[in-house]
Amino acid sequence: MTEREAEELIRRRAWTGRKPGLERIRRLLGRLGDPQKRLKFVHIAGSNGKGSTAAMLASVLTQAGLKTGLYTSPHLWSIRERFQVDGAPIPEEAFGALTERVLEQAEDETEFELMTAIGMVWFLEAECDIVVLETGLGGRLDSTNVIDAPEAVVITRIGLEHTELLGDTLVKIATEKAGIMKEGCYVVLYEQGCSIYSLFEYLCHTYYSGLALTVNPEVLSSGLEGQSFTYRDKGPYHIPLLGEHQVRNAAVVLETVNVLQWRGWDIPEEAVLRGLERARWPGRMELVRRSPDVILDGGHNPQCMEALAGALGELYPERKLVFLTGVLADKDHTAMMGPLLPLAREFFTLTPDSPRALPAGALAGCLEGQGVKAAPCGGLREGLDRALESAGPDGAVCVCGSLYMIGEARHLLGLC
Repeated sequence: MTEREAEELIRRRAWTGRKPGLERIRRLLGRLGDPQKRLKFVHIAGSNGKGSTAAMLASVLTQAGLKTGLYTSPHLWSIRERFQVDGAPIPEEAFGALTERVLEQAEDETEFELMTAIGMVWFLEAECDIVVLETGLGGRLDSTNVIDAPEAVVITRIGLEHTELLGDTLVKIATEKAGIMKEGCYVVLYEQGCSIYSLFEYLCHTYYSGLALTVNPEVLSSGLEGQSFTYRDKGPYHIPLLGEHQVRNAAVVLETVNVLQWRGWDIPEEAVLRGLERARWPGRMELVRRSPDVILDGGHNPQCMEALAGALGELYPERKLVFLTGVLADKDHTAMMGPLLPLAREFFTLTPDSPRALPAGALAGCLEGQGVKAAPCGGLREGLDRALESAGPDGAVCVCGSLYMIGEARHLLGLC
């Protein structure tokens, strides 16, 4: 079975009409021999920064000599990116065979539940020492929460997202994310507001869990080549990822390493340095070209756009940028685009490949109504060409708004 054939079979399992819950995934994994019970995990939930944090942590663990699985979503170009071992996606032949095997045992599971099951079986067969496991949506009822107590729980930045499912306040959403906590496990928390901190302090006391809080890293240098910083008088560390938020995510990784070391995992400081230095997370503040500079970022909610705008403002303090973007109609596109407006010289807009897409013309009209130049484009190739021409060799282009659009952009630019 080819990758495309396997993906098409998985995609047929829509979420529509099925209540969130762990009953289906437990039943399916039971039929597959409960592979998750023979694996060790670091479980990561949050609204923003999950993927970057997971990628940096997995890189560190690999450099420490541990065979490391990494389960993330969504993917940029190939569905096989979601299941990595030591940085390599699952081979196409193995993915096809495992999809067929899982589907033979499946009944009414959702698309994400099937992929979670495939990942669990693959990581066991690959003999992973540890798996960095990113939740999909929420935490408490997310299919990844089928695991027993992990080696550590990591909670990244909490923001308003999927409010119709997770709740309409930060505390309600944080409570859903906290649902991945298990009795006795250690929790690493990204620096949050007082209400969220108080919630986790209470929950950790209730569950007899330890709570590790990040502190502010000291940034030594920051530019298009990456960032250097110290943390708790250690370092200097270097990450190739751009944006102050990525330094804060790296601080979460360092706290998680401390927890794992305390639990007996052998992770030398040299491995931490190498792992952070070699970490890659495509499509997130990713500089892919010079003359003009082209930065790709898959941020798709207001919190992500605020972080993107902050990073771009630091990288280009005296230069206006050309933006190429498209959004879904059910997103708050006014709030999403707002942080970018002061940085923009011009926008080119696209209609994402989704039935929920906001038409390019509607987005362009909204932007022009806010006082910036904007023009709709017929497709991503046209948009890239027009944005690059508008920027000129000394300018900068930022492509943002949708991870799947970023994946297509990377493909058109010859990166995958």
